[in-house]
Parts: sequence; structure tokens; C-alpha cells
Amino acid sequence: MISSNLKNGLPAEIHMETTLFQNDEQQHHQFSEPGRVVEMNGSYYIRYEEKHEEQSIPVTIKVEADGIVSLIRRGEMTTRLRFDRDKVTQTQYKTPVGILPVDIQTTNVKISYYDRPFSGRVYVDYSLHMSEQKLGDYHLRLRFTT
Repeated sequence: MISSNLKNGLPAEIHMETTLFQNDEQQHHQFSEPGRVVEMNGSYYIRYEEKHEEQSIPVTIKVEADGIVSLIRRGEMTTRLRFDRDKVTQTQYKTPVGILPVDIQTTNVKISYYDRPFSGRVYVDYSLHMSEQKLGDYHLRLRFTT
């Protein structure tokens, strides 16, 4: 599955959907953007830019061989989320009153790849907690096709 083309990177069509469940409300966001898929040291890096009305936010999803997924968004503030089914991970959330630790509880990770053309799906379900208080449940659905 890993080819020299992927080591150099291939253009890809990226479709990302996120759904937030919080206080009996639901928010849904989706992006379909051109991007790039690169294989480096056994991990896949899927990169694209989320286009918003006033800005574009660079996004990188790293999918490691052991099933750990990382999401990095570089907007006004950089968000780094690491999804590991086997343990609770932490990130830091920048607020006007300072930096607060946030726990990430990953409940499901599903990763699948397909050949001809190389494509994949990455599904992650997780919840965020701050000081023992649940902030919300999230579903991340990523599809890419080279």
C-alpha cells in the first residue's frame, strides 16, 4: 500500500465532517477541500485548509500505524488533539483567563484504506472534559481520495 508516490505526497480530495453534541444540542460542520496525503515514517499525514468566510485554517491529520490519530488546527490558536483508544490524553485550551487542561476520552477509532485510487476513511468518536466536567461528545469523519 505504501508507494514512493505517497512518500513524495499525492494530491487528494478531502471531506471532513465533525458533529458536536452538547447540552441536548447538535452542531454539524463539513468541509470538502483539495489537500495532500503524505506517508512519512509509517504514518499518513492528510493536510488541507478549512476555508471560512474570513480566513483559511491549515489542518493536519496524522494517522499512525498503531491506530493513534492526531488532529492539528492552526488558526488564531493552535489546537492539538490526540486520539488514543487505550488511554485518556490531554490538550491545552487557550482562553482569555489562561491556558486550561482538557482531557480527551476517545471511545472509538476506525481506520480503513483502499487501493486504486489510494483512499481512506478515519472515524473518531470522543468526548472532551475539563475539571471533571464533560464539555461535549464529538464525531469526526474524514474521507480522502488521491
